[in-house]
Amino acid sequence: MIELSPIEIDGHTFLAVTVLLPKTTLLAISSDKGYIMCGALDVGLLNEKLKDRKIIAARAVGVRTIDQLLNAPMESVTFEAEELGIHQGMIGRDALLKMI
Repeated sequence: MIELSPIEIDGHTFLAVTVLLPKTTLLAISSDKGYIMCGALDVGLLNEKLKDRKIIAARAVGVRTIDQLLNAPMESVTFEAEELGIHQGMIGRDALLKMI
């Protein structure tokens, strides 16, 4: 099952995506510029092999719900996210606000 829902943070709308898979759930919240995601996101791949795409993204681990993703510290971020002021340890909600 796939669930899409808008989320509003400080007057800005983001899109939350939940994908229920066998034995795991993928979680992501996106803006027009970038996204945060659960531990399934491979930041190393984005920074190394897909560097030319300049993807703005951050990853939180150990989250199981969209609410947890919003409030979790980011475990890793892409180089492009760092350039926007998004850093490791920043909570998801704050990282998203840097992506508007």
